[in-house]
Amino acid sequence: MKRTIVCITLFIVATGWTQAQTNAADNRSHLERARELCSKLTLEEKVRLMEHESPAIERLGIPQWNWWSEALHGVGRNGRATVFPITMGLASTFDDELVQKCFDVVSTEARAKYNIARKEGHMKIYECLSFWTPNINIFRDPRWGRGQETYGEDPYLTSKMGLAVVRGLQGEEGHRYLKLYACAKHFAVHSGPEWNRHSFDVENLPIRDLWETYLPAFKELTTTGKVREVMCAYQRLDGEPCCGNDRLLHQILRNEWGFDGLVTSDCWAVDDFWKPNRHGFSKTKEDAISHAVLSGTDVECGVTFHSLTDAIKAGKITEEKIDESLIRLLKGRYELGDLDDPSLVEWSTIKPDTIDCQTHKNMALEAARRSIVLLQNNKKTLPLKAETKILVIGDNAVDSVMQWGNYNGFPSHTTTILKGLQEIGKNVQFFAGVPMITAPDSPYSPNEAELQEKVAAADVIVFVGGITPRLEGEEMDVKFPGFKGGDRTSIELPDVQRQMLNRLHKMGKPVILVNCSGSAIAMAPEKKNCSAIIQAWYGGQCGGQAVAEVLFGKVNPSGKLPVTFYASTEQLPDFEDYRMQNRTYRYFKGEPLWHFGEGLSYTSFKLGKPVYTPGSVKINIKNQGKCDGEEVIQVYLHKEGDNDGPIKALRAFKRVSLKAGESKEVTIPFTYKNFEWWDVATNTMHPLAGNYVMTVGTDSKSGQKLNINFEP
Repeated sequence: MKRTIVCITLFIVATGWTQAQTNAADNRSHLERARELCSKLTLEEKVRLMEHESPAIERLGIPQWNWWSEALHGVGRNGRATVFPITMGLASTFDDELVQKCFDVVSTEARAKYNIARKEGHMKIYECLSFWTPNINIFRDPRWGRGQETYGEDPYLTSKMGLAVVRGLQGEEGHRYLKLYACAKHFAVHSGPEWNRHSFDVENLPIRDLWETYLPAFKELTTTGKVREVMCAYQRLDGEPCCGNDRLLHQILRNEWGFDGLVTSDCWAVDDFWKPNRHGFSKTKEDAISHAVLSGTDVECGVTFHSLTDAIKAGKITEEKIDESLIRLLKGRYELGDLDDPSLVEWSTIKPDTIDCQTHKNMALEAARRSIVLLQNNKKTLPLKAETKILVIGDNAVDSVMQWGNYNGFPSHTTTILKGLQEIGKNVQFFAGVPMITAPDSPYSPNEAELQEKVAAADVIVFVGGITPRLEGEEMDVKFPGFKGGDRTSIELPDVQRQMLNRLHKMGKPVILVNCSGSAIAMAPEKKNCSAIIQAWYGGQCGGQAVAEVLFGKVNPSGKLPVTFYASTEQLPDFEDYRMQNRTYRYFKGEPLWHFGEGLSYTSFKLGKPVYTPGSVKINIKNQGKCDGEEVIQVYLHKEGDNDGPIKALRAFKRVSLKAGESKEVTIPFTYKNFEWWDVATNTMHPLAGNYVMTVGTDSKSGQKLNINFEP
């Protein structure tokens, strides 16, 4: 008899089948089933299920679960996976259809990994179906180290890309079960600094900036995209921590936007309410966790919610409020099929051989190709010929890990930039040892004789510089000049690279700068000293191949900047000032090095006269060059008489592919919703009547203008 019991237990563990799945054929709604299951739980069990690491409740057949998984640009921190370019690179594609396809790949690999873990009888961190992405915070300041995780500085572009991510992760409508849970983060008004995020308060933010810049992407993802999860941020907004902010979580998110999904805290953010030298908002742990739940935080990334039983005993919160949150969590697990028989969940058939398969690698390569931005190409230095004698310099040329970005997975193979060049070029040499950055007490001096000899033998120099994810990112301990806590205090290219590029320029050979970074680098001297400059970001596992294909002209570059590239740090306002005045292309009144939306091609395009009719913008575009190429048509608005509003704001875009000499008439949808504007009279955003200037072009600095009188 004992042997029979053991065998049954082993079968349950091995298959992941549980008592909770006896209701797999139940046709009741997920919400109804969640309510019933909640009613069977003890208070202690309920509380444990509200932590990100949720234990199994064996008596009810509820399996182990973990709400924390990562998929920033590929399944992260869970072994082998396809690694796409960082999200800033994906934003540079201005191609939301491509981004959705990329995240469909991500969700397929995530399901495959979940199916493996479930079959093996465990559900550890990073193995479940709740993925804390996309990061749709607005990248208001290039010093923020986590800006590489966002989709740039523009609310409209961020909204479009965020919607694509959600659709790719959660799956198309019409399925009984969602493919994954996506999570819009970090709600809200969060974009650095990293070094003081556990105590920082965004105070006196103009209401217009809140609704016009920081909230639109969250509204779009919750209302249109039906994202199932929202993560609240670390910092305070007007004195109240975001994970205990009734205005954000109740008034706006649930009441105004009708969000019925779950809210998770950022990791250990609730501890910041009460622990010393942080927010100083709550007196005790019990006060903090009660306030978080009452304000709308349903699940904690952390372990402090474990004390909710003590908070209930102290009368700070009721079990009924616990149930409200828990029912949302259980509903989520039903929506994902976690509490049902796997044979009824269509995603359970996804096999392990999909992970980092050739089809997915091809998608990563295509994304990397379209992410690269050609910033400068004096005297048509590019593309190079295969016979060109090339000298490659810079540690980033041989750094595969750099290309993975942060919150990354681990691909089966990564092509470095040097390897990519050597696979196409017939004469590619490398000068090793030029560091990314040096400490003040460690000056760099190259082997001058060797450098002179190699430069003399080359036709052109490819300097692969910039920075790395080991210098910028989340709350990091970096002790180099210009960096602090994961952020930057200076956006200039590190001095050791600047000096080397100046030296190379004086040697007389054309210098091509391949800049790798997660955000904008100030490159004013380099713009003068380099013949060509490309922005390669952190290109993922195929980034090296993509860079080489662009440099040799096998791929015509078509990426566009999703952020402004400023001329210097001096052009930036105070990092801790969240007002949008003089920030991003929408409000910046200075002259940047390169504008938002800018990016060159090896061919040339000519736009005809745009025509607006209610519902669309039509324009003819011709490829006037001798090679095939892709261009991104961009549509901007400015409201006449609105002196406090944006100089211009992106409201539509469309990527167009054209063969050499080909012309196309392009129709870009432009509905009344595209005229959403800040209404001073009501302090709201809505389609607002008035006179607008529409600019249609291929970047934010120029284009053809139309005067439009809009009446909703």
